[in-house]
Amino acid sequence: MTRAFALAVLGTSVAVLASTLACSAERPSVDPAPPGPSSPRLSASVSPPPTDGPRSPRSPRPPEPLTIAVAGDVHFEGVLQGRLDRPGMALAPATATLAAADVAIVNLETSLGTGGRPEPGKRYTFQAPATALTALAAAGIDVATMANNHALDYGRDPLSSTFEAIETASVADPPLAVVGIGRDADQAFRPARHDVDGTVIATIGATVADNDPTADPTGQWAATRDSPGTADALEPARLLRSVREAATSADVVVVYMHWGVQGERCPNDAQRSLASDLVEAGGDIVVGSHTHLLQGDGRMGEGFVAYGLGNYAWYSQSSEATPVTGVLTLTVRPARSSEGRARVTNAVWEGAGIGADGLPTPLAGPAAAEFDEEMTALRACAGLQPFAAGPRL
Repeated sequence: MTRAFALAVLGTSVAVLASTLACSAERPSVDPAPPGPSSPRLSASVSPPPTDGPRSPRSPRPPEPLTIAVAGDVHFEGVLQGRLDRPGMALAPATATLAAADVAIVNLETSLGTGGRPEPGKRYTFQAPATALTALAAAGIDVATMANNHALDYGRDPLSSTFEAIETASVADPPLAVVGIGRDADQAFRPARHDVDGTVIATIGATVADNDPTADPTGQWAATRDSPGTADALEPARLLRSVREAATSADVVVVYMHWGVQGERCPNDAQRSLASDLVEAGGDIVVGSHTHLLQGDGRMGEGFVAYGLGNYAWYSQSSEATPVTGVLTLTVRPARSSEGRARVTNAVWEGAGIGADGLPTPLAGPAAAEFDEEMTALRACAGLQPFAAGPRL
């Protein structure tokens, strides 16, 4: 990262903070009503999907393309904590590109609910109230994965309140689906399903974040047949089975992974191998986070992979690279009746810099151009095939 790029991001941060301070006195004392669902084409279901049998017969009319937007890690620590006093507007000012997509997905990197005690030995432990889910939904986000190394930062004691909050969010207006965590392994690996004009998108969340010194290297947080926890894929057989099952009944399968080594810009061999297996199993789109840095994206065989989405709404910046983030919007052509797989036809990054308020602001000018150059370099080190350049959103 060049010094010019870092200064551009810093300038964005200062401008955002100044704007926040100037506007704070003008905020109404009561939240405005949160916006409705991000797209009138979308309907959601969090009920268990079919898990066997062929895909439903397709209409002879080619399905319309749709858009899926993905972003990285979100929590509500530090400067972001106070934003939950007004959950309807907590993230909405920063998420227009996510809200514009037919389906938007992020990683919620925190324990959720009340109670419990910080896990002994962990350097960083995060916990947010149930209003975090309200904030995500109000910002136009449709799915949050909690399959990560912070979902049980306060142990299993808060999980009863976690699941209550998840169930409430799933039937709220607008609704939010949460994946990657459950009362047992079946629920943790169960996909969220969204219907966009008859095209069904299934989203699965899972974690293999075993290379983080403060993560869970023993799988003790994993959901099992009879205990709650996260969708742990250190042994990937259960995850791969879930992907294959989802592919029998959904038109587009998205897998959001928590993986890789913190601070690394290029994916490791374990990420590459698992990504290949997930695409082969039926994952049309495989994305991930955990490294707190952006990693490369592009085509892998019949699928699309984005190894690292970085931070998105985050309270601290430990290096010049960690405030650099963005939203990746994928245009997807669902499979026609004569085809077996959906296909990503375009991928467009909106580069952003995380400001002093913890929220991302789109980059412009030289900083945006340098962001594009860096993503091209990261794609090369990831060994993925690029798309032709698409229009900037």
